[in-house]
Parts: sequence; structure tokens; C-alpha cells
Amino acid sequence: MTAQSIDRTAERELSELIACTLNNTNLMTQRERWINLGRNFSIAWHEAADGLRVTFKDHPAVAAELNALVAVENECCSWASWSVERDREGALVMAARSQGEGIATLHRLFTSATMEARRP
Repeated sequence: MTAQSIDRTAERELSELIACTLNNTNLMTQRERWINLGRNFSIAWHEAADGLRVTFKDHPAVAAELNALVAVENECCSWASWSVERDREGALVMAARSQGEGIATLHRLFTSATMEARRP
């Protein structure tokens, strides 16, 4: 097998596994937490070629909530890689990376959450 065929096989398998393992109650809670954090503390949302980057204000409480949210996402949505990083200016950045359909799914998930977060 070549590296390209392995990559295509992994991408196909990932595309078939895009699902969240949270039950409806926990899914709604997680969504509300993301919306609340985004509404109050997000600075920028950027769709990237491999997923999504969301920049947040640097504050210990924001970092704690962001790390908690990302920990849940890594468990329930393991088709993507979720992390909290820092940009060059020191702001907090949630990075969600995936492949194939996972990228489009991240864009859709956070586009709807972004629209909800921007409502007054």
C-alpha cells in the first residue's frame, strides 16, 4: 500500500464515523456552553483548510471552560482533533482539525453556533 492509498482509506473511514456520542441532554448542554463562551469571550472565528480556529480572550476562567469543552469534544467527537493553543499575541485558540467530510462538518457545526452566539 502506498502512503496515498493509506491516506484515502483513513479519510474514507473517518468520513463514515462522523458522529457525536453524547446523548441529547448532554449534547444540548455542550452546545449551550459553546454558545455562551463564544457570545461572551470569542474574538475571531476562522475556517481553516483542515478545520476551524476560534480565538478567545485570555482569562483563566475562559481557559478553564475552553479546556473542559475541548476535553468533552475529544471524547464524544473523536473524528476530529481538538486542542487549546496560544497564538503569537497570547490569545487562547481552540483548534479543531479533521479530514474529508470532518472539515465540512466542523465548519457547519460552528457556523450555526456562531450565528446563535451573535444573537443579542
